[in-house]
Amino acid sequence: QVQLVESGGGSVQPGGSLRLSCAATGFTLDYYAIGWFRQAPGKEREELACISKSDGSASYADAVKGRFTIIRDKARNTVYLQMNSLKPEDTAVYYCAARRPLFRRCVLSRDDYAYWGQGTQVTVSS
Repeated sequence: QVQLVESGGGSVQPGGSLRLSCAATGFTLDYYAIGWFRQAPGKEREELACISKSDGSASYADAVKGRFTIIRDKARNTVYLQMNSLKPEDTAVYYCAARRPLFRRCVLSRDDYAYWGQGTQVTVSS
C-alpha cells in the first residue's frame, strides 16, 4: 500500500523559508514521479512542482518558479519542497502525491496522481 506522509509545515513570516518533506512508508519513492500541490480555503487544489522518476527532471508552476525547489533524496526515501521568499498568498495546506509507477514522467496536473498524503499546513503571516 502506497502511503505518503508530509511534514515540515508551520508558521513563518513573509520572506521566510520552509522545507516540506514527503516521506514514504513501505515502498521506495524513487520508483514514482512525485508532485507537490496546495489548497487554500475556498480554492481548488493547485499544482506547484513535480519531479520525474527516470531522470529527475523537475517542472514548476509559474507562481512558484524561482522560489520553490523540489528535491529527491534517495538515501532518505524522501522528496522535499524547499520554499523560499514566502508570501502571504502561499498560505495553504500542502500535499505531496505520487503517480502510478508505470508513468516515468511527472506532470503538473492533479488529476494524474493516484496516491496522496494527508497534507501539512503552511501559514505565512506577519
